Amino acid sequence: MFIITQYPLAVVVCFVTMLCWGSWANTQKLATQSVPTTIFYRDYTYGILLLSLLLAFTLGSTGSAGRSFMSDLEQADTQNLLYALVGGFVFNIANILIVVGIELAGLSVAMPVGIGLALILGVVVNYILSPVGNVGLLSSGVFSIFLAVVFSALAYRSKSTGDQSISTRGLVVSLVGGFLMSFFFYFVARAMATDFANPGTGLLTPYTALVLFGVGVVVSTPFFLPVLRRFTGKSMDRSVPYGDVSGRNHGIGMLGGMVWCLGMASSLLASGEAGYAISYGLGQGATIIAVFWGIFIWHEFRGAPSTSSRYLVAMSICYVLGLVLIIAAK
Repeated sequence: MFIITQYPLAVVVCFVTMLCWGSWANTQKLATQSVPTTIFYRDYTYGILLLSLLLAFTLGSTGSAGRSFMSDLEQADTQNLLYALVGGFVFNIANILIVVGIELAGLSVAMPVGIGLALILGVVVNYILSPVGNVGLLSSGVFSIFLAVVFSALAYRSKSTGDQSISTRGLVVSLVGGFLMSFFFYFVARAMATDFANPGTGLLTPYTALVLFGVGVVVSTPFFLPVLRRFTGKSMDRSVPYGDVSGRNHGIGMLGGMVWCLGMASSLLASGEAGYAISYGLGQGATIIAVFWGIFIWHEFRGAPSTSSRYLVAMSICYVLGLVLIIAAK
């Protein structure tokens, strides 16, 4: 299978994760202009599983390093298979809450608040699992990200001039989603070998873990969709059958899932050289990408007071500083 063996390349691949995780939500913004969010999300999960299988049977089944996908799947311990599945379950409910936050508060607010919290807690949790990197630099980077989250919330608060209950609900939902999001990577990492070239018996390689994760996401979606429908559904959404949605809109939803999955695959592959804390932390720098999309493409802060702009600038500076510190931690 294809693996990464050099730290500089691992950092580059982490930036691919950052770009993908910061960009997939554009498909939500685009698709939900004409289809219910619940239908978009179903297609999104199908896209995750589809690309995970495609990667497993291509990059995960070629080359001489490690084990091929099918061989890896056949020798895996049940416990590790379950860990990867649970990672999909935890991610799914967390991501649904982030999607709700995007609907209520906007892309440039829900992502910094929710994913920023996920980054802070996730780096700590994954460092405990695999203590790779300088603790002082990682801590400084995480604190800088924390400040960025605070500035993002302040920017949204200064922007809000309408219904304060909606703004508060969007922030709260994003925070809960971010808290849960910080744990999903831990479960997937628990299932994986740390040496991808010579994986231990019973453990999973990144490609197999990704497929089981994707299965967990798809299987758990019917249980979590009522949450999404409760916060984002409109009365007419219930009358829109899945089959009546155009192929183009189904394709947009699946594209969103495939973009996110490419980011997840990149993060897992990079973790072999960078360590779980660094690869996860850099990937969650996706927030700054999402903010730029929200501000410059979707104009979510158009007409906002100058105070909001200053908070957004401070947020961007803190986020970039945090990412630099995390990179320097190894």
